[in-house]
Amino acid sequence: MQLTGDLEKTINAVPLLPFDERVLDLLNDLSKRLIKVREYSDVATFGFWCRKTALLKEKRNYDDLHQRLGKGVVFHSTPSNVPVNFAFSFVAGLLAGNANIVRLPGKDFEQVTIIVNAITRLLEGEYSDLAPYLCFVKYATDKELHDKFSSVCDVRVVWGGDGTINEFRKSPLKPRATELTFADRYSIAVIKADAYLKAEDKQKIAQDFYNDTYFSDQNACTAPRIVYWMGENREDAKEAFWANIKILARERYELAPVQAVGKLAAFYRAAAHREVTLVDSDDSHVTRVYVEDADDNLMEYKYNSGFYFERDIEKLEEILPISGERLQTLTYLGLTKEELTEFFAVCRPKGIDRAVPMGKSMDFSLVWDGYDLIRQLSRRITIE
Repeated sequence: MQLTGDLEKTINAVPLLPFDERVLDLLNDLSKRLIKVREYSDVATFGFWCRKTALLKEKRNYDDLHQRLGKGVVFHSTPSNVPVNFAFSFVAGLLAGNANIVRLPGKDFEQVTIIVNAITRLLEGEYSDLAPYLCFVKYATDKELHDKFSSVCDVRVVWGGDGTINEFRKSPLKPRATELTFADRYSIAVIKADAYLKAEDKQKIAQDFYNDTYFSDQNACTAPRIVYWMGENREDAKEAFWANIKILARERYELAPVQAVGKLAAFYRAAAHREVTLVDSDDSHVTRVYVEDADDNLMEYKYNSGFYFERDIEKLEEILPISGERLQTLTYLGLTKEELTEFFAVCRPKGIDRAVPMGKSMDFSLVWDGYDLIRQLSRRITIE
């Protein structure tokens, strides 16, 4: 096990008030260092997100912070396939007023090293008083270590697949401890064809879709795997849209032969069980599979690397069969907030916790997967 920080001091740290001024200053100075990182846009994006001005704006969403304290110690286990997720997680824990034990991704990502080194330098210097509130650990799956960290935390936060969550649930928590889990989920995109055809900057739209999907290799739960088309002139819109995506993917996305073969194999698996059609293409960077119907089981045949299911619909409620509890994010182009509000009020899908414009699917928020992280990671004190 690799350890950065003093575990004993973290376990015994006194809870803070949410949005503590020293924490905001620490994160703002971290932001200044990370925004300058040009070689990794996800690091710079995280740095931009944790600016003090942005976090103070988030603070205004809460009217009861004077009655709240952090719950104590939060143990975060973060995913191995999204490098910067761990940073958003521990910042949420800090902002809610907690000390944090953060299990880093198992894979060696340079982004992780950059962020950990930057905040460690700050905690060793001007912000040494906050050093007990962050302890980074890295270890392979090990039940004894799962048990150890689970036994001392007041909240356990597990990001990962269903299997990871089930493994952690074999490790007991303290009787009053709580748990937040972020399980296997998927996302979709809905595009109004006429809105796309009328759009002036189709290159920007292509970049937005690329950021939502290829940037994480579709590993992020937020990455759309099904593209729904609404409106008139859908075929014209599809032709133009996917042509622009192909141009961008050829320029920026390195597709290995094994990935191209994997996408073809995924199509054949789907074809063995469902009515699907492989859309003709001259480029393996984009693989489109048209489906006659879509439900939750369609995700059994998903793949990454630019592999998209596609379907035409007349009305938004036709996405309901796919809108089970595993559906996380709906990204959209051409829909209005009024249309979306009516859809949720009338159709009341069991899934979909976020509806965001195309290009915004990976933008982190303190309300995530339907959880208000500040309220979930703090306790409210009643004074009568």
